[in-house]
Amino acid sequence: MRRGRAPRARRTAVVLFAGALLATGGCKATDGDRASGRGGGAGDSTAEAGAGSALAAVGELTVKGRAPKTGYDRNKFGSAWADVDSNHCDTRNDVLKRDLEDVKYKEGTCVIATGTLTDDPYSGKSVTFTRGRSTIDIDHLVALSDAWQKGAQQWDPAKRIALANDPLNLLAVSAGPNRSKGEGDTATWLPPKAYRCTYVAGQVAVKKKYELWVTGAERDAMQRVLSACPDQKLPSGDAPTEAPSRFHAR
Repeated sequence: MRRGRAPRARRTAVVLFAGALLATGGCKATDGDRASGRGGGAGDSTAEAGAGSALAAVGELTVKGRAPKTGYDRNKFGSAWADVDSNHCDTRNDVLKRDLEDVKYKEGTCVIATGTLTDDPYSGKSVTFTRGRSTIDIDHLVALSDAWQKGAQQWDPAKRIALANDPLNLLAVSAGPNRSKGEGDTATWLPPKAYRCTYVAGQVAVKKKYELWVTGAERDAMQRVLSACPDQKLPSGDAPTEAPSRFHAR
């Protein structure tokens, strides 16, 4: 892995990890209730969904009720931050390198020692990262417990490990807002308006890629947010949906 200053990575969309493909296009002018996820059901959306848009992809998601959380354990998704892409650096440090600026490494390693998260998606602030201090988290856009209740409990371990380490589903964010999100989906938690279109598009992309279902309330909230930015592109990522066989989960 090349050492040195990490390239600037705008968090206007979830990016491919191994490539540098950015799914760009922010929200258009927000429309109070729609962009905030308030109001009526999906029928309120009057925006036309363009080809390749996140809004169009919402209609392709399966809608079902949430399954019980029975049996969920983080270990079902493998050990945290496995090096599934075999680049000799764990997933957490890979994502920090992608999303932080002014990165400095622990000497002789790929471990990030310091860096800056500029324009944090969940707070809009600049957050300094220092290894060992709990200021920045790596968020799963689709929380693992949410995934468990919407299809992942039926998967082979290799697919769960892939989801937990897929850069499409990962984002460096400030710790406080992320911990208030918990296992929330689009219907129960949203970031500030400036980042909502990108955030929801990322969740839609992950659920579509891994064939996770959504609840009716979640589907409606996705449509309300994305109807304010109908041209928001659906992010993509080429990480495989199965981890290498050397990785195991309980």
